[in-house]
Amino acid sequence: MYASRDELEVLEYWGKKQIFKKLQEKNKGKKKFSFIDGPITANNPMGVHHAWGRTYKDLYQRFKAMQGYDQRYQNGFDCQGLWVEVEVEKDLNFNSKKDIERFGLEKFSNTCKERVNKFSKIQTEQSIRLGQWMDWDNSYYTMSDNNIEHIWYFLKKCKEMGWLYKGSKIMPWCIRCGSSSSKHEMSDGGYADLTHTSVYFLFKLKNKDEYLIIWSTTPWTFSSNVAAAINPELNYSQVRYNGKIYYLAESMLKRIIHDDYLVLDTIKGSNMIGWEYEAPYDDFDVQKDVNHKIIPWEEVGADIGTGIVHIAPGCGEEDFELGKKYGLPALSPLNEDGTFRDGYGWQTNRFVWDVNKQVLDDLKKKNAFFSIEQITHRYPICWRCKEELVFRMVSEWFISADQIRPMMLMNIKKVKWEPDYCQKLMEDWITNMEDWCISRKRYWGLPLMFYVCSCGEIIIIGSKKELRKLAIDPKKVDELPEFHRPWIDEIYIKCHQCKREIKRIPEVGDCWLDAGVVPYSTLNYLTDKRYWKAWFPANLVIEMRAQIRLWFYSLLFISTTLENKPPYREVFCYEEVRDENGDAMHKSKGNAIWFNEAAEKIGVDIMRLIYLQQNPRFNLCFGYNITEERKKTINNLLNLETYVSQFKEETQKKLNIEDKWILSRLNNLIIKITDDLEKLQPNQAIISLIDFFTIDFSKDYIKFIRDRVQNEIGENKETAIYILHKIYLTLLKLLAPFIPFTTEKIYLRVYNQKESVHLEDWPKSDKKLIKNELEGDMEYVLLVIESILAARNKAELGLRWPLGSVTISTKNIGIKKSIKKMNKLIKKQTNIKKIIVTEEIDISDKTSVEFKHGYIKLNTNLTKKLEVEGFSREITRKIQDIRKKQGMIRGDVIDLYIETNQKLIEKEISSKVNSRTIQISNKKPEQSFVVEENFKVKGKDFKIYFTKL
Repeated sequence: MYASRDELEVLEYWGKKQIFKKLQEKNKGKKKFSFIDGPITANNPMGVHHAWGRTYKDLYQRFKAMQGYDQRYQNGFDCQGLWVEVEVEKDLNFNSKKDIERFGLEKFSNTCKERVNKFSKIQTEQSIRLGQWMDWDNSYYTMSDNNIEHIWYFLKKCKEMGWLYKGSKIMPWCIRCGSSSSKHEMSDGGYADLTHTSVYFLFKLKNKDEYLIIWSTTPWTFSSNVAAAINPELNYSQVRYNGKIYYLAESMLKRIIHDDYLVLDTIKGSNMIGWEYEAPYDDFDVQKDVNHKIIPWEEVGADIGTGIVHIAPGCGEEDFELGKKYGLPALSPLNEDGTFRDGYGWQTNRFVWDVNKQVLDDLKKKNAFFSIEQITHRYPICWRCKEELVFRMVSEWFISADQIRPMMLMNIKKVKWEPDYCQKLMEDWITNMEDWCISRKRYWGLPLMFYVCSCGEIIIIGSKKELRKLAIDPKKVDELPEFHRPWIDEIYIKCHQCKREIKRIPEVGDCWLDAGVVPYSTLNYLTDKRYWKAWFPANLVIEMRAQIRLWFYSLLFISTTLENKPPYREVFCYEEVRDENGDAMHKSKGNAIWFNEAAEKIGVDIMRLIYLQQNPRFNLCFGYNITEERKKTINNLLNLETYVSQFKEETQKKLNIEDKWILSRLNNLIIKITDDLEKLQPNQAIISLIDFFTIDFSKDYIKFIRDRVQNEIGENKETAIYILHKIYLTLLKLLAPFIPFTTEKIYLRVYNQKESVHLEDWPKSDKKLIKNELEGDMEYVLLVIESILAARNKAELGLRWPLGSVTISTKNIGIKKSIKKMNKLIKKQTNIKKIIVTEEIDISDKTSVEFKHGYIKLNTNLTKKLEVEGFSREITRKIQDIRKKQGMIRGDVIDLYIETNQKLIEKEISSKVNSRTIQISNKKPEQSFVVEENFKVKGKDFKIYFTKL
C-alpha cells in the first residue's frame, strides 16, 4: 500500500544513480523545449499553494523530456522588493523607514540578501521533495548583477524611445512602507473589505442659510476640498428639515433624511453648476485662494452617497483627473510619514488617522456635521504589509504605455492561452493599463540608474560599462561588491551639460521589472545573442491567473520594448488554492497549510494527484479530507502491481477479442493523453488515465482474462500475460510525469529495463491496433454483462452458479450485432450457457431487469448438471479461501480430500486449487491431513481435508 516514506527512498535512488543528470545527457542536442520558470519569492517556506504551480511545471518538463526534448531546467528565485523588506523589518522589529536608516542601509541590504539565500535553500529542498527536477545549482536570482544590468538596458531603451518620464501623480501610498504601489501591484492582494465611518457633512452656500449634504469615507481629506461635483442629468431636491434648507439627490432623499421633511423644489443638476459655497476649512492657509464651486461630473451616481461629491484633487486619482479638466488646485496634505504639511491649521504635523477621528468633533463645532454611519466596502491596502493605504501626490518615474499598447495587443494574438479567456483578460488589462510607475522610495531593490542634474539634464545609465565610462572614479565601479544600495549610491558621474557632479536618484525599481526581464537575462541577451535566439521565446510559461496583470504583463512589456516579440508561445493559467471551506488561506487565519506538513502527512504523489485532477479554471479547495480518494487511486495501481508481477513476462501469440479490445483502448488512450497534455489540459489527461487503469484494465480486462492466466496453459495464457505486462508498463510510462515516485518504485520492482522509468521514451500509439468499431461493440457488451449481473443480484443467484439461458429484449441493432460478435465472452463473464435475443419479453417476475436499451430475463431453473457445476465452483472458492488463510501461494501443491454426498467435477476443482491428488467420498478419509474444515453450501454439508506438499 502507498506510504510516503517510499518517496524518500526514490529520492535517494535518484541522487545516488544521478538519474536527472542522465536524463539531461540523453536529450542533449535534440530539439529544444524552452521553459521559463516564473520565479518564486525566496522569502518564506513553501505552502501547498506554491506546490500546485510547481507540480504543473514539473509535469510538463517531465512529459517533454520523455518526448526527447532538450531543456534548460532553470529554476528562478525572486529576491527584491517589499516582499523581502517587510519580512526583514518584522524580524528586526522595525516599524518605519526611519528604523532602517538608523540600522544602516548596508546592514539592511545584507540582511535581506541573507534571508533570500536562506529561503532559496529551503525552497530548493522542498521542491526536490515535491519531485521537481531542475538544475538546482544553476537557479537564477533576480538580485544578480546580470539581471539588474539587463533591466538597466531596458530602461535606457525606454528613455531613447521617449517613454520614460518623471511626473507627479496621485498614487496609492503605504505610510508604513513609505512607498507607492503601482496599478498592477494593487491587482494582486491590493484590496480588502474594510469597515469605515462614513460622514454626511455640510457645505454652506455663499450668502444663503442653505446647505449641500456631502458624503465621504475619508474625513481627513475635507481640509483639501476645492469643489463639489454633481451629475447635471440628475434631479436634486431642495428640502426643509429641522428648520434648515438642504440639497441632495432626489433618489437618496428617503434614505438619508428619515424624519418629517418638506420638499420645497426639485432642481436639475445642470442648473446648480457654478453655485459657490463655503467649505469647513476655509480658514486654513492652504484654502485662502480657493474659490469653492459646484462643477459637473457625469460619473456621480444616484445610488450611493448624496449625489453631491466632495472633490479633493490632491487626495484621489479621479479627483485629480477631474481637477485637471477644470483647472482646480490640487492640495496635497500629507507628508511621506502620513503627517499633515504646513498650512493645515490644527491638523499640521498630526498623523492622518488621528486627524480622521478628530475631524468629526471639529465638524460638529462648526455646525457642518449632519450624520454618520458605518460602511463596509472594498478599499485599497498595501499588497505586502496589509496596512490601509492613503492617496497622495507623489513624484515618481513612469514608463508611458500609450505607444507600446498597440504593439502589445498585436503580440498577445500570437500566443496560445489556456484557458482561452485569459487572452481577453490580458487584452482588457493592456487596453486599460495606465503608465507604469516603476520607482519605489525603498532600499532593497533594483537601483534605478537615473542621474538628474539641477540644470535639468537627465542621464540614464544602461550598463556597467557605460557607468564606468561616465563615473568620476571608474575604480569605484570596478570595486562594487554588487549592484545594490548603499554601494551603488557612491558612484557619481559628471553632467554632460554643466559638468557638475551628479548622484544617482535614491529610488529603486518596481520588483516586476526584476522578474519581467528574465527571458533576456537568463538567456544572456546582452552577451550571447546566438544562445538567446536558440532558446527564445519560451515554449511555455505556467503561473496563476493573477499573473496576467503581473508577471505575464511585465514579460510582455519588456519583450515588446526590446524585440517587439511575445516572450512566450503558450501561457497556462490556474486559479487559487483555498482551504477546504473555500476560504482564502492566510497565516493570520490559521488555515494555511505548509508544504512540509502536507508532504509528511499525506505524501507528495497524493498531493500531485490532488493538483493535477483539479480543473485549473476553478479554485482548488485543499485539505486532508479530500486525500482518501487519491490514496485509493494509487493503491489501485499498487494492487495491479501485486497481480501483474506474479506472472513472468511472455511473448504475444494469437489475440482474443478481449485482447484486441484492450490494445485498441490503450492506443487510443496514448493519443488522448498526449493530445490533452499538448492542449494544456492535464486534468483531462490524468482523469482519463485513472479511468483506464481502474475500469478498462483492472475492472474489465483482468476479469475477462482471470481464468486464462490462472487455469489455462499454452498460447492463450501466454498472450494474456503478455498483454497484462504491455499495458501495465505503458501505464507506468504515461503516469510517470504525474506521479513520479509511485511509478518509479513499481517500475524498478517489476521491470527495471532501464535505470528509471523517467529515462523511458513517451509511448507512441500503434494505429494499426486501434479498432474503434470493436470498442463500440464492447461498450454495448459491457452494458449487457453489467445488466445480466444486476439481474442475478436481484434474483439472489451468485455468479458461481451457472444458468441455462438469458433472454435479452432489445430493438437496438448495435446491441444485437455486438452480442452476436461477443456471445462467447458474455456467456463466460455471466456464467450462462445460452443467450437468446428477441424484441418481446415477459418482465413480470424478479428474474427480469430493465437496462438502457431494453430488458433482460434470466432462466433460473437449475438442472442437475448445472447444480453439480455450481457446487463445484462454490467448493473451489472455499478451498482457495482456506489456502489463503493458511498463507499458501499460487504455486503450492496439495493433496485434497472432500467428504460429501454431493456429486462434484473433480477435474475442474483439482486444476483450480492446484492439487496433485483429489478424492471425493461420503466417508471420512483413512489417512490423516494437516488441514480440516467443515462448512455448508445451500444446506449441504462439506468437509475439506488437505495437506501441503
